[in-house]
Amino acid sequence: MSGFSTTPFLHALPWAAGAVLLVLSATFIASKIAHKHSVIDTAWGLLFAAIAVTAFICSAGHGDPLRRWLLLILPVLWGLRLAQHIGRRTVGKPEDPRYAEMLSKAKGNPDLYALRMVYLLQGMLALLISAPILVGAFERAPVWGLAWVGVGLWCVGVFFEGVGDRQMERFRRNPANKGKVIDVGLWRYTRHPNYFGDACMWWGTFLIAAERWPGLLTVFAPVLMTLLLTKGSGARILEKHMASREGWDEYAARTSGFFPLPPRKA
Repeated sequence: MSGFSTTPFLHALPWAAGAVLLVLSATFIASKIAHKHSVIDTAWGLLFAAIAVTAFICSAGHGDPLRRWLLLILPVLWGLRLAQHIGRRTVGKPEDPRYAEMLSKAKGNPDLYALRMVYLLQGMLALLISAPILVGAFERAPVWGLAWVGVGLWCVGVFFEGVGDRQMERFRRNPANKGKVIDVGLWRYTRHPNYFGDACMWWGTFLIAAERWPGLLTVFAPVLMTLLLTKGSGARILEKHMASREGWDEYAARTSGFFPLPPRKA
């Protein structure tokens, strides 16, 4: 059987939006308890896990079972790992300076400003970026080779993201490295192995959906995520913060900005 289940897909969209609003509401309550809006960073991965679960439930009987399972398991594993990593890293820490600076510009109630500019904005982005998950789950045609290429690319992405995060954690735990720039492991080949891994994961997810029409139309999702990671709130802002650290200029001169490459000679 082939074809796209259009009507069930359209019926699933409000449920996906509701799942996002549920996670955002719980996150906002948690932020009030913790007295910091940076809690939303921990919830970022959970938004995609919630959307994947919703798509899987709503697509029962309307999509290829194997593709549905892939588009459930992969985003949920990624989302839970990311939430656990960020939550453990930020527990007990004060408000993230990014959010503090943003909220300092708020006119009127800062909580309402945060709801608009942080929570709802990230919820909308999560829905857009999850388009391959939502669309692919309702494709009835069987999985072919391109989807397995996507699974392989997803595995590469999780490797770079997970290993890069662990290497950074070990580096930060050493007091001798305070104020310095990490230049070991995967960080020798790219200044942002975790962001590169994140991009690979989303391009892999897209390939799982892109085997059939209209999955190809969701190419905007990995493009948007890649732009956010490289030009938006990811690498650009982080490098602005890192520029004042000891050895940054030399590190940036010899290390690829995104794609892993052998270090350039000084």
